This record gives sequence, C-alpha cells and structure tokens, in this order.
Amino acid sequence: MPSASCDSLLDDIEDIVSQEDLKPQDRHFSRKHVVPKVRKRNTQKYLQDENSPPSNSTIPGIQKIWMRTWGCSHNNSDGEYMAGQLAAYGYEITENASDADLWLLNSCTVKNPAEDHFRNSIKKAQEENKKIVLAGCVPQAQPRQDYLKGLSIIGVQQIDRVVEVVEETIKGHSVRLLGQKKNNGKRLGGAPLDLPKIRKNPLIEIISINTGCLNACTYCKTKHARGNLASYPIDELVDRAKQSFQEGVCEIWLTSEDTGAYGRDIGTNLPALLWKLVEVIPRGAMLRLGMTNPPYILEHLEEMAKILNHPRVYAFLHIPVQSASDSVLTEMRREYCVADFKRVVDFLKEKVPGITLATDIICGFPGETDQDFQETVKLVEEYKFPSLFINQFYPRPGTPAAKMAQIPAQVKKQRTKDLSRVFHSYNPYDHKIGERQQVLVTEESFDSKFYVAHNRFYEQVLVPKDPTFMGKMIEVDIYESGKHFMKGQPVSDARVYTPSISKPLAKGEVSGLPELAFMLRKGFPRR
Repeated sequence: MPSASCDSLLDDIEDIVSQEDLKPQDRHFSRKHVVPKVRKRNTQKYLQDENSPPSNSTIPGIQKIWMRTWGCSHNNSDGEYMAGQLAAYGYEITENASDADLWLLNSCTVKNPAEDHFRNSIKKAQEENKKIVLAGCVPQAQPRQDYLKGLSIIGVQQIDRVVEVVEETIKGHSVRLLGQKKNNGKRLGGAPLDLPKIRKNPLIEIISINTGCLNACTYCKTKHARGNLASYPIDELVDRAKQSFQEGVCEIWLTSEDTGAYGRDIGTNLPALLWKLVEVIPRGAMLRLGMTNPPYILEHLEEMAKILNHPRVYAFLHIPVQSASDSVLTEMRREYCVADFKRVVDFLKEKVPGITLATDIICGFPGETDQDFQETVKLVEEYKFPSLFINQFYPRPGTPAAKMAQIPAQVKKQRTKDLSRVFHSYNPYDHKIGERQQVLVTEESFDSKFYVAHNRFYEQVLVPKDPTFMGKMIEVDIYESGKHFMKGQPVSDARVYTPSISKPLAKGEVSGLPELAFMLRKGFPRR
C-alpha cells in the first residue's frame, strides 16, 4: 500500500471466518443439503414445505442477490467471479434489485461521480432494508469513511471469500476482509483464476493478468486500492484462456491497471505472455490487449508490433497520454514525456498499418495553463485518435493532486467541452465505406436493433440481427459510417466461420464447475 495511513488499516480487519474453512468451490459439492426445521401444527396451513424456506431465513445459500458493478474491465471481471461463486453455492443472482435480499455493490474509485453513484446505492439499499456487502476499490482504499461504517466489505484481493462474507452478513454480522494474497511473503496477483464465474457475455472472457502498477500518479486513487504490481504466472493465465475457449468463448480481453508492466515482478514480460497465449487461440477467435502506459511499452515496441500483426490479435492498443504538456505530466508523475508517447504512436502506426490507438486525456489538472491545454488540443488534431476518453479532472481525497491549487470548475468544464468539440470534428471511418471486412460478432447493440461486431482493428461494425451470426466470424461490406461505428452488410456467398471449440455457456450459467454446468444443462435443480 502506498502510505502508512493505508498500511495501518490492515491491523484492524475483523475476520470472523477462519482460514481453515472450505473454499466456495469445494463447499458446493461437499456440503449437505440444509433445510429449515418445521414446527408441526394441527392444521395443514401451518405446515411449511421443506424445500421452500421463508424469504427472511438466515440459512445461507437460499437468498436472492443483486449485484451492481462500476468501473473498468478488471472490476467487471471481479464482479463475474463473485457472481459465479455465489451462484455455485446456491444463491440466486437476480437482475431485479427490489426482489433481492442482499445487494452486492462493486465500486470504482477513479472519479467522484462513480463514488457518488456508489454512495447513493448504499443509501437506497439501507432505505429498503436490504443486507449490504461492499466490494471494489472505494472501500478497499478508504474503509473508514463514515458512510461505510457497520457494513461488510470484501477486499479486491479477497473475492474468493465472497460466499463467506455474504453468509455472515445475512446472519447479521459485519465482516471486513481487506488483506493481500501472499505466498511465502510475496504478494500475489489476486484470487485464483479458476474460480467459478458468470460471464456477463458468455462469448467474452476478461482475464486480469496482474493487479496494481509501478507508478505513483498524483491524481490516482486506484493505487491506494490495488497497490503495487503483482502478476499472475504465465502458465496460470494460459490455462485460464484454454478453459475459456473450451466453454465457448470466442474473444478474450486482457486487463489490468497497466498491462505493459506485466511480469516485471516475476522475471518475465508482456510479449512473453502474449506469445504463449496466441499459441492456444483457436482459429476465428480473437484476443484484445488492455491499457498500457507509455514507459513500459517503449522497450518492447518491436515485439509488440509483431504480436499486434498476428491474425488472432486485434490491432488495437489503449495508451493514455493524459496531457501533451511535459510540465503537466511532471506534476502528474507520469514518468514519460510527450516525445515518448509520440514515439510509441508513430512506431506502431508505421509497423502495424491501420492500428487503432485509443488514449485518455485529463482536462483541468492543477497547474494546467491555457498554453498547456492548447498543446493537448494540437496533439488530438495531429493524430485524430478514433477512440478518445476525455475526463474532467476530479480531485480524489488522499491523493497529492487534491492538495494542489485547483483550477476553477468553469475552466475545467470549458476545456472539456472544447476538446470534445475537436474530437467530434472528424470522422475516422468515412474512408472505409466500400471496404470488405472480416468481423467477429459478440453482442447486441444498446438499442437492440443490431448485432455488434469488431473488425481486425477492433473498430465497431453493426450487422443485421441474424442469430446464426452470434459468436461467428463473418464477411461484410461496409456501406455506412458514424463517429463511433460502421455498418456492414453480410456477403451472401461468404463462409460463416465458428471459432468456438465448443458450444458457449448459456447466459447466467456458471463457468469453471464442470459438474455444475452438466447439471444445469440437463435441467437438474441447482440445489
């Protein structure tokens, strides 16, 4: 953890569940069926079906749980793992918050609005007398905040114990597990990767390759929660990818706080991992690499270009620049200069023709002058990034940037609007109309009118809603483009290729438990 104040939090953790307890995946198959004791009455109406305990029962494993996750793909993966363990144990994961007995709220601490939504959800749960378990980066970083008092917390490295925390919370206890995973004193990447999981999209597997990072950015609150870099071994990550493909996944996302730093703590590196992963990707399936900061990709540019040219890896990379002013980057402690960022971008654009490069920019960081901001505007105008995440600066409590002299709110808002106007002044896909592209279909559009596919460069292509396309690689002719998408018409005589080596799991089905998956597919009762 980055500070003494955070280290001291670990001394007060209340862990009322012993380390000798069975893990959730073991307990599912070893525990005996538990039913409430029925009091016999003279009339039939007082009899209670043994298989239908009352909704307010404290018997673990029979309640309904509603989950809400905010934030990055790493946090979403954590949420999928928690849902899988709870479902495997017998809890019902519901999409109806009002029907749930317990709310599991998985938070994000990157920006103030995300934490505000999290806080408001806690308040609503309390008003509705719901049991509450909190997860994610907000309570991990600051568990002693007033609005978290008396509530159960599952730490970001303790998600394999979510069943235990939920059990105790349902019984009326408050449990806080915030410790780090260690082996012989060395910090691990986190919970095991082979835990039960419910993928939000059965076709997409999100794999966290490491947690934490090597930076100390002055604005970042996530560092307080995720800590320093801790990577998973290559063989564990490859095994997870293999299992995913065996369960019908056709697209893998690699995620972390900084994928470029992967392996530096265990004597390996990102290219070494990627070369091992591409060996197990079936034909027609694809791999997408997550965010990497400029410093840790510079020394691997040649190898990264080769990997991003691989036919089963999207030619896509997310490299946050945050500002095009070296003085601002210095105040942010980003550990690179604008020239470093341009070197990465220019090299990859040359060696990986057509590559999609996404970036992030913070508007209104403390000390940013008008000239600093104009340098950032010029960068966007020069490179015309097709994917640009523009963020107004929010001072996060406990970070060095929160103590700096702040720029007036109206200035920050105006700069955010000005940069957004520049971004919307160009259309990155107009020149692609008329092209024939191969795309992988993985989801439905928000308006439910199209299926969403991605081409070689991870550019979004909307295609007709033909159920035979889902999870398949198809050929389309591009006939229309927008700011964030293209539209494609399937080629009539083209082959539809199925990349999955087995049928995908059903939506809501638990991954990682072969016996349970078999039972669910055969229609056997879950408990």
